[in-house]
Amino acid sequence: MTYVVTENCIRCKYTDCVTVCPVDAFHEGSTFLVINPEECIDCDLCVPECPADAIYADIDVPQEQRGFVEINAELAKTWPVINEQKEPLPDADKWNGVEGKRQYLEK
Repeated sequence: MTYVVTENCIRCKYTDCVTVCPVDAFHEGSTFLVINPEECIDCDLCVPECPADAIYADIDVPQEQRGFVEINAELAKTWPVINEQKEPLPDADKWNGVEGKRQYLEK
């Protein structure tokens, strides 16, 4: 099992989760974070830290978000590791909870 960042992270990109990850499994894009499934040790520490409730165990990802399992694995191969907290995107609070943000995912 691994953890997966899903759609609600897009255009929010809160980074509270990266500070608790003991193995630096998070990778950063311009509008989104992903978790490297090869690095994730299934510790669950990131889940309660996510203000957007965007992180799920891979087996618990909602059906309509299942594509994010593959997206996390794919983008983790090319995006840089992030292990320090940064400011969220300027309008993160506005985007938190908005549905249908997948088209804003910049790869």
